[in-house]
Amino acid sequence: MDVGDIRVGLAGAVRDRIPSLNCFGYVPDSVPEPCFYAGEVDITFDRTFGRGLDEIEVTCRLLVSRADDRAGQAALDRYLAGSGPRSIKAALVAARGAPGEHALGGLCDDLHLMRVQAYRMYQVGEHHYYGAELIVRVIGSGKG
Repeated sequence: MDVGDIRVGLAGAVRDRIPSLNCFGYVPDSVPEPCFYAGEVDITFDRTFGRGLDEIEVTCRLLVSRADDRAGQAALDRYLAGSGPRSIKAALVAARGAPGEHALGGLCDDLHLMRVQAYRMYQVGEHHYYGAELIVRVIGSGKG
C-alpha cells in the first residue's frame, strides 16, 4: 500500500459523499472550514508472513467553525453521526466497496473507522476550531 495514495483516497471518499466539506489528503497550512484531512500515520508492517499484510492507522481531523459555539458543535455532531447525508462514517463505509471488492477503489483490502476521539477546541495558526479526530484502520498487502 502507498501511504500517500491511502491519505488522498480517504479524503476523496469523504469528498465524494459530502461535497460541501473541504477534504485534503494532507495536513493543510490553512483550514477552509468545514475541513476534513488525513493527518498522522502509524504503520505496522508484516501482520502476516511474507509481506502479506500491513496495517496503517490514519488519524484524520474534522474542524468546523467556532464562530457560534452551539451551531459549530451541532455541525460537528452531524459529521460525526453514524449515518445520514453528512456522516463521515457513512462515507467511509461506502468506500469499502461491495463484498469481495477492495476498498478505496483498489488501494487497500479494507478500511474501518475505529473511533472518534479528542472532541475539543483546536488551534491552527491563530485560528480556533471545534473539532475531533477520526481514527481509520486500513489493511492491505505489503507487497508491491
